[in-house]
Amino acid sequence: MAVRVAAAQMTSINDLAANFATCSRLVKEAASAGAKLLCFPENFSFVGEKHGESLKIAEPLDGPVMKGYCALARESSMWLSLGGFQEQGSDDAHLCNSHVLIDDAGNIRSTYKKMHLFDVDVPGGAVYKESSFTEAGKEIVAVDSPFGRLGLTVCYDLRFPEVYQQLRFHHGAEVLLVPSAFTKVTGEAHWEVLLRARAIETQCYVIAAAQGGKHSEKRESFGETLIIDPWGTVIGRLPDRMATGIVVADIDFSLIESVRKKMPISQVKS
Repeated sequence: MAVRVAAAQMTSINDLAANFATCSRLVKEAASAGAKLLCFPENFSFVGEKHGESLKIAEPLDGPVMKGYCALARESSMWLSLGGFQEQGSDDAHLCNSHVLIDDAGNIRSTYKKMHLFDVDVPGGAVYKESSFTEAGKEIVAVDSPFGRLGLTVCYDLRFPEVYQQLRFHHGAEVLLVPSAFTKVTGEAHWEVLLRARAIETQCYVIAAAQGGKHSEKRESFGETLIIDPWGTVIGRLPDRMATGIVVADIDFSLIESVRKKMPISQVKS
């Protein structure tokens, strides 16, 4: 049995309405292609231009922004993976970088708060300190869906293989979601090889929706949205690494079973 999924690529800006319009268009494209799940990249709804902008627009999950996306899911009968939503934190100085999964009836099924925050001095690039305005999550999240058992992560989590090991071997994940906004420098060096490694070592599908292109004068993302099968083969890739659009692929449950049976790495796990 196989189910069709899609992953989006976009260049979000500091305009909630403009980004929502882009997302709405991409949902229509995914529906036309027969997909029942569309995965959006990190910061799909907003990418700030100035320091502090993201904090100002942060909202609770029952606020108008997320309600709009819930309505979009319901109206299109499409599951949406919304990775990296600016959810209001426990005080005015912090937000949570939350991966929200919405079902085709418009209900929030699960929320994962990004555990590994991007505090990095990018070689030849900018210095980032996500922890200065973001609260780190503490819990690993996997959830059942018509597309298999989904493991929810966000962007920089990708560099921490133990998260994905836990998702596979302790939480039964079959499909790993990695919505991201990798920088140009780190993306060129590491993006595809890390994603393929996670697929291979967990024997899971990996769906990696990416921001791509210039968000502002100061910020550019690498792009290269990918869908990878449990053998580590790239089965979905946009022809243009920076373009706005969707990539579609089928999740084949028999392939997951076959790869795991022929190479039974779970049997040697403690």
